[in-house]
Amino acid sequence: MTKETQEKLNYILNASKEIETYNHACRILSYDQETICPVKGMETQGEVSAFLSNQAFKIAKDEKFTEAAEYLYEHKDELTEWDAALADQLHRTYIKEKNITPEKNMEISLVYNKAFVDWSKAREASDFSMFRESFKNVFEMNKEIIKLRDISAGGSVYNQLLDDYERDITTDVLDECFRKCKERLLPLLEKIMKSKKNIRRDFLDIEVTDEQQANIAKWLLETIDFDLERGAFTTSEHPFTNGLGKDDVRVTTHYYPNYFIGSMYSIIHEGGHALFEMLVPEENHEHFINGGKTMGMHESVSRLYENRIGRSKEFVSLIYPKVCEVFPQVMKDVSENELYEALNIVEPSLIRTEADELTYTFHVIIRYEIEKALFEGTLSIDDVPKVWNEKYNEYLGIEPENDREGVLQDVHWTFGFGYFPAYAIGNMYNAMYYNRMKNEIDINSLVSKGDFRTLNNWMAENVFKKADRLSPSEWIKEITGRTLTADDFLDYLEEKYTELYNL
Repeated sequence: MTKETQEKLNYILNASKEIETYNHACRILSYDQETICPVKGMETQGEVSAFLSNQAFKIAKDEKFTEAAEYLYEHKDELTEWDAALADQLHRTYIKEKNITPEKNMEISLVYNKAFVDWSKAREASDFSMFRESFKNVFEMNKEIIKLRDISAGGSVYNQLLDDYERDITTDVLDECFRKCKERLLPLLEKIMKSKKNIRRDFLDIEVTDEQQANIAKWLLETIDFDLERGAFTTSEHPFTNGLGKDDVRVTTHYYPNYFIGSMYSIIHEGGHALFEMLVPEENHEHFINGGKTMGMHESVSRLYENRIGRSKEFVSLIYPKVCEVFPQVMKDVSENELYEALNIVEPSLIRTEADELTYTFHVIIRYEIEKALFEGTLSIDDVPKVWNEKYNEYLGIEPENDREGVLQDVHWTFGFGYFPAYAIGNMYNAMYYNRMKNEIDINSLVSKGDFRTLNNWMAENVFKKADRLSPSEWIKEITGRTLTADDFLDYLEEKYTELYNL
């Protein structure tokens, strides 16, 4: 490495440390805002967060910083693989943000913060009209951000937004994946709905206490080897994971008095996200590249733990005694097999986060088709609630009775568009690498014994290790030797539900 390259690298690493300090503070405020911050304090707290975020943005926008970062990008051959990954990440950010001023960045932050506050109030009142103006402002801001990018970023506005969450993904790729999903899952869903298989579910609605749900949540996190000395959990309106720092990863769940499995599986889902953050190489933090994972990568892991592992016969057998212990009023006459079947019942439902594995994909497709139509100009914002309801009727045969259980259920549209497809892509990724993993370790035996340390070690070595350094297409190719396909996921669903429903 030349002296000049070393000097510029040292400058970038020192500046990145300062940026990370501001961003760490912002993550703490964000966590507080979504968990315990009083409603009337949210807007002011958001303004504080926006100020701190803008301080970090100013450092990255400094001419000396951008010049040094671009120099490193052009001299990557002199860098270690870790610092080369940092140079790649900084270059992508530079291309996207070079024309955004600190003043514009502050404006963006305030728009998103107000949208979150308005969404929270609208959701409570179940009234989309209370959120409409902020929805429009976020929509217009997303378009403006893309227009400010260099033409080299390429693609339509929506394709670039998709790329922000999952690099290499376009509407053409998604249209083909979702075409396959509809082609194979709609007939499967129809067969299941006509099946004479009677799955018991009456016990799922029995009332439970918050204390009981907190007890099982802590036990489940410990079961999957979530390190409670490096992590914590609490509740929020919308469950999430926040990797505040290397040794501080926090997750939330939501307690449902008449749906105990909802909180159980949201904590497993978020626990999967947390394991991804906890088990990456130390160098990721030392070289400031821990933000390189895409949403599709992250969702692949969370949904692997939640569904592919968490709803397996082996996992149900593992947790059954504890579920009986914690929820005696629920489980007094419920067998292990009845619990397994209930956890995998297929029921068209309105709430995405509570959907079964099969119908979940349609929740994503609905949101994707709405977003795509908005950016193509074929759907107006005023018609979003109506089209939402129509699509739920088209795909799942049900319609929301109000906006809270309909268009206002997700927090995502308070900050942007293009995220939702990552959930479906995540299912496709994990089905692909699960098929490799089962050939290298005895997953069923490990889960039955509760040996998540061994399972997590395989994930750390093969799935987590290079996620921050590779593009999604490179990452899934390195793990599986193949490019993204929906086939493994669809094969899994067909096999699982054909057996469960005796089709």
